[in-house]
Amino acid sequence: MAPDQPSFLEATPAWSALKEFTRARIALGRTGVSLPTNELLEFRLAHARARDAVHEALDIETLTQGLVHMGFDPTAVSSRAENREHYLLRPDLGRRLSDISIRTLEESIRQARLSPGAIAFVVADGLSARAVQTHALPTLKALQALGSPLDNSAVVVATQARVALGDEIGEVLGAEIVVVLIGERPGLSAPDSMGVYMTWHPRVGRNDSERNCISNIRPEGLSYAGAAQKLAWLIAQARVLGKTGVDLKEASEYETDTIRIKK
Repeated sequence: MAPDQPSFLEATPAWSALKEFTRARIALGRTGVSLPTNELLEFRLAHARARDAVHEALDIETLTQGLVHMGFDPTAVSSRAENREHYLLRPDLGRRLSDISIRTLEESIRQARLSPGAIAFVVADGLSARAVQTHALPTLKALQALGSPLDNSAVVVATQARVALGDEIGEVLGAEIVVVLIGERPGLSAPDSMGVYMTWHPRVGRNDSERNCISNIRPEGLSYAGAAQKLAWLIAQARVLGKTGVDLKEASEYETDTIRIKK
């Protein structure tokens, strides 16, 4: 086979058609028994971007300013992981609040005076701070656009955070529901994908099976409006059923009426 000549798989119409609908690395061709140089370089670049996303720090000040402009009064907390290296090596520490963060939240409760049925929104760096830095505010704005002012809610910005950190945050705040917007594990085609995890009556020790997840929120994946629509539907149904997770099957695409979050 001549150098850089497309392989049989790449030239097959079926593979070409599939390639139009996915960013997955299919039908790359080959040079001899190896990948073409351009494809190999693209792979290495994607891998470097994924690694950078994991280590990139959340710009708390910019994020907080954006939340304030939306009408929120965010509180900043951190997990027990002291730094990024600690966070990556000890996932368990990313699931629990630092002592000073617990005291900070307890003070915020006295000031906010949340009423029963409050929702705690946690904007967490997770494994891709870039994801929440880019997509958290547009998603929350899309949720507001559905008709709910979200005035009976608390907003917390969390660093060195795992999903389960939201359980302790929600428990300390006494929230009915916790919604964690968090950076997902970067992939080779998506270093900035954000996920949303929702848990009814959050408390330390909740299992992943007790949560609902909306994933791949980004312009190339699930749109902000689409994510907000799903989240609003899940919040409304969680309040009807009194539960989330495997007992709450997401079916918002079958709803034709505009979804609003009831206060």
